[in-house]
Amino acid sequence: MAQISKRQKTVNASKDEEFFPGFGKVEYKPEAGASETLVFRHYDARQEVLGKTMEDWLRFSVCYWHSFRGVGMDPFGSATIKRPWEDGTDSLENAKRRLRASFEFFSKLGNKYWTFHDRDVAPEGETLAETNANLDEIVDLAAELQKKTGVKLLWVTCNLFSHPRYMHGAATSCDAHVATYAAAQVKKGLEVAKRLGAENFVFWGGREGYHSLLNTDVKAELDHLASFYKMVIAYKDKIGFKGQLLIEPKPKEPSRHQYDYDAQTVMAFLHQYGLAKHFKLNIEPNHTTLAGHPYEHDIIFASAYGMLGSIDANTGSPDLGWDTDQFPMDIRSCTMVMKTVVEQGGVAPGGLNFDAKVRRESTELRDLFVAHAAAMDTFARGLKNAAKIISEGILRKSLNARYLSWNSGTGAKIASAEATLEECEKYIFENGNPKPGSGRQEHFEAMLNHYI
Repeated sequence: MAQISKRQKTVNASKDEEFFPGFGKVEYKPEAGASETLVFRHYDARQEVLGKTMEDWLRFSVCYWHSFRGVGMDPFGSATIKRPWEDGTDSLENAKRRLRASFEFFSKLGNKYWTFHDRDVAPEGETLAETNANLDEIVDLAAELQKKTGVKLLWVTCNLFSHPRYMHGAATSCDAHVATYAAAQVKKGLEVAKRLGAENFVFWGGREGYHSLLNTDVKAELDHLASFYKMVIAYKDKIGFKGQLLIEPKPKEPSRHQYDYDAQTVMAFLHQYGLAKHFKLNIEPNHTTLAGHPYEHDIIFASAYGMLGSIDANTGSPDLGWDTDQFPMDIRSCTMVMKTVVEQGGVAPGGLNFDAKVRRESTELRDLFVAHAAAMDTFARGLKNAAKIISEGILRKSLNARYLSWNSGTGAKIASAEATLEECEKYIFENGNPKPGSGRQEHFEAMLNHYI
């Protein structure tokens, strides 16, 4: 059978078609019972917390790839999820219908932002020119739907990992032709980001790493990656795109080792190549735990150095050892994230993007609503907990007390880089051996539990 060109099917889906019949806007219902899961018990968008609305603190976003391209496949089984708007083709007509369905979902859920990869929203053509034309047609519709609904684009990213051309990497490929193609793809991505008013642009280097050091020149690949980013910065400035550039760390998968291993690794890379002023980090906690760190580790480290730009709000199952992209439902984890966000004054122009997918066994449309609503509620509860922790100041007071010796005397001189080794020796001779006090870890853990 002759293959049908993806550009032959370009008829717009009906503007009046309803894709989620029977579902209205998710309501705020704080008195809801345990079985009423399709409501907000804690998330009230207009409620003020420490001088800002919940909506402004949380800046929720729905990701397109999991929620509208995910079909429940895993390495051991085929698709389990079939959405009613899908016709099984990779046509532009189907892409437009899917996009309209997504904006109906956004409007009913109440999130103000969305995110996508370039290849999520539009089919790839036989040539870059055809691919870009497909993308332009979908972007025109996206602009129309954004204007109609008021939903904004939190960020765009380019899929530089799925196509076979990227099997050795994109910017770090051993083949310069591949890296050149990736650069052309990102050029178009930046243009799309500007066209749709994206507030950020993300790089996730899933193939930027290695499987074997025997056939990898790591210094050359990292040099090439830095040069790639310098081209990005130059073109961003040339076209006047004002969004924040973000890099998303992940330690592994699909590569054995990813160059953007964790927050500290990315920050070191940026400083090494003189790129730090141009980028911040998009932290995904599921990636953080894959790196062997606690859930909030990378968020705290990035924030501590003024590099936390946005958050891919999800969680994983550390016992499994791979990236499961589950919806975040743990109140303690969300409290720790929001404590950091509030302490740095917010995460704008970034946000909390649900880079999460319903489970393979969760096949109903209702599951998609419940997953997002429950995760939004969990973060709203975390925000309220964080506000109380910060307002009461008990945890901070106890933390400050641990470091009191650094506020005066020898400690203050060391902290300000004014002390010498000779002075330190003299102090010990005069004052004797130190007598460390208790870290009182259990006391801190019990205090946190009080707020949760």
